[in-house]
Amino acid sequence: LAAFDTQAAELAKKARGLEAPLACAKAVRNAVTLPFDEALAAERQLFLKLVSGDQSRAQRHLFFAEREAAKIPGKDLQKRRLERVGIIGAGTMGGGIAMAFANGGLPVTLLETSEEALRRGLATIEKNYAVSVSRGSLTEEAKQTRLTLFKGSTDYADLADCDLIIEAVFEDMAVKKEVFGKLDAIARPGAILATNTSYLDVNEIAASTSRPQDVLGMHFFSPANVMKLLEIVRAEKTAPEVLATVTDLARRIGKVAVVVGVCHGFVGNRMLSARGAENEALLLEGATPAQVDKAFTDFGWPMGPFQMGDLAGLDIGWRNRKARGQTAVIADTLCEQGHFGQKTGRGWYRYESGAREPVADPDVEALIRAKAAELGIARREIGAEEIIERTLHPLVNEGAKILEEGIAARASDIDVVWVNGYGFPIGKGGPMFWAGLEGAGRIAERLEYWHQRTGRAIFEPAPALKRFAEMGSWKGAGGAP
Repeated sequence: LAAFDTQAAELAKKARGLEAPLACAKAVRNAVTLPFDEALAAERQLFLKLVSGDQSRAQRHLFFAEREAAKIPGKDLQKRRLERVGIIGAGTMGGGIAMAFANGGLPVTLLETSEEALRRGLATIEKNYAVSVSRGSLTEEAKQTRLTLFKGSTDYADLADCDLIIEAVFEDMAVKKEVFGKLDAIARPGAILATNTSYLDVNEIAASTSRPQDVLGMHFFSPANVMKLLEIVRAEKTAPEVLATVTDLARRIGKVAVVVGVCHGFVGNRMLSARGAENEALLLEGATPAQVDKAFTDFGWPMGPFQMGDLAGLDIGWRNRKARGQTAVIADTLCEQGHFGQKTGRGWYRYESGAREPVADPDVEALIRAKAAELGIARREIGAEEIIERTLHPLVNEGAKILEEGIAARASDIDVVWVNGYGFPIGKGGPMFWAGLEGAGRIAERLEYWHQRTGRAIFEPAPALKRFAEMGSWKGAGGAP
């Protein structure tokens, strides 16, 4: 049994707080160590405990939430033809999106600005498929079949026969408008034009064309060929059959689609900004990156915000802050030093010899102490409970505002976004479901406490959250459950 117990211990690490995988392991162990009838009775007790627990409720909630998210007005409208897809940009994002469509059996025209960039992008796609073959998740025959679906080009005219064209270029409004101006001139009538923007105003992008009814957002998550979530951004003038067509297409390529409205960051990234608003304050006031990240992983997240920042690249957030005239005293300093995370070997953590495992960096901790001293902040002990209150409570609060504004149709849509796109623990059902488990009244009370203490707007309880605390349902508070 020693080998079994070793494997069970490994499973416990990967389960991140989920009870069912551990119960499965226990039931199998009982089958070996107990008489048949006793093992059967023990398995029944394990099942009854699980099925009546919060984690089971949370996962059943998500099962139905994903199906509900696909139900949109106009779903039964005549769908537009979708036989070939064009992707502008063969970088990490564009290449991943192209793979997602090829994996779904759709031919793809991949456009780049130069032959060199195009070759590099197609080579990366081939390499990614080769990795899947080496792991045994794809046959060599399937790899070759998928590669035949790609057609590379540096000429916009080659997109003229595409039924859907998605741009995945630099996150800059002027660049996006230039691309959509070119598409407006060459795309066939009735072709759907989509932007993969993470933050920008889709209405403004649509207005740069003569066909705003054909424009919407398709916000894929990186790596796009792996991540299941697709935020479909409904612009002000998006035609109902365009929305229905793309929602149907998402299922064809294995994505979980959620329709959202236009605002800065849509649902996911807008709430992510709220979750991270206190990150630097927590460090300046006494926490370390490792302490904050541990509070997150203990909660059930796959990683904490600082490790996630290093993985994504700190330069992305730096660029976004500069574009919006914002600063972050510690993160900006790290970026000015060229420390962008894993890709440079240093960020919030050190990464020795190209390793992915983060190691605490004394220089970062010294920088935090120095910046706190400059700002006259007296550092103190900060516990895990405070970290959760100052990160996840604002996350829920921003979700409540999104419901009030009609950016999301249902609270459960927000849960689908956060579980499938951002790693919110599945056993807690998403942030809006978790608010019910935690107690919306308690969350509102603690937000008010931090609002009084800091004066920061991020902590001001949303009216919808207060109504949820009173009524016990998001439906009456500001949106559907």
